[in-house]
Amino acid sequence: MSERVRSFIAILLDDPVRAAVAAEVERLKPLAHSVSWVAPQNLHLSLKFLGEVEVAALEAAKEALAEAASEAEPFTLTVHGLGAFPGLARPRVIWVGVAQGARECQAIQARVEAALAQRGMPKEARPYTPHLTIARVRAPRGLAGLQQAIARDARREFGQVGVTSISLMRSELHPEGARYTELYTAPFSRR
Repeated sequence: MSERVRSFIAILLDDPVRAAVAAEVERLKPLAHSVSWVAPQNLHLSLKFLGEVEVAALEAAKEALAEAASEAEPFTLTVHGLGAFPGLARPRVIWVGVAQGARECQAIQARVEAALAQRGMPKEARPYTPHLTIARVRAPRGLAGLQQAIARDARREFGQVGVTSISLMRSELHPEGARYTELYTAPFSRR
């Protein structure tokens, strides 16, 4: 039986932006107890979740990333705002959004999807919305304080990130939380 690797494709954050988002997470944590928060070192902007794939499929994913990155130009991403999916009334995922750079994220994500599809990997059925997941709600009780804080800070800015590459990440699940490792970086070729 061959080894399978849980993986995803992402844009990584620089330290100042990661620290600003992590500080917001720390501020929000006491407001709800039925929420699982993302560890600061795991904050990222997902482009595509691959799930459990054969190790051999990672080579195809690397080729797809290189192809998608070869057509991309560096851009600036403004990490901005708080919200929830599917909505604030019954949140399941708490997120930090993207203002400037959202269209560029959608474009690179579409190139990644197309390059992966050419290599036999399934396309995502849902439309892509650039965001950083900061928490998952385990139970919809006792969220009023958290919902109010999110609504109040819906327009908060966390900083800017210069995006010059995309990364293939490995995700290993452990009792203390997920551990991510960068497997491959595809730099943008157009400058």
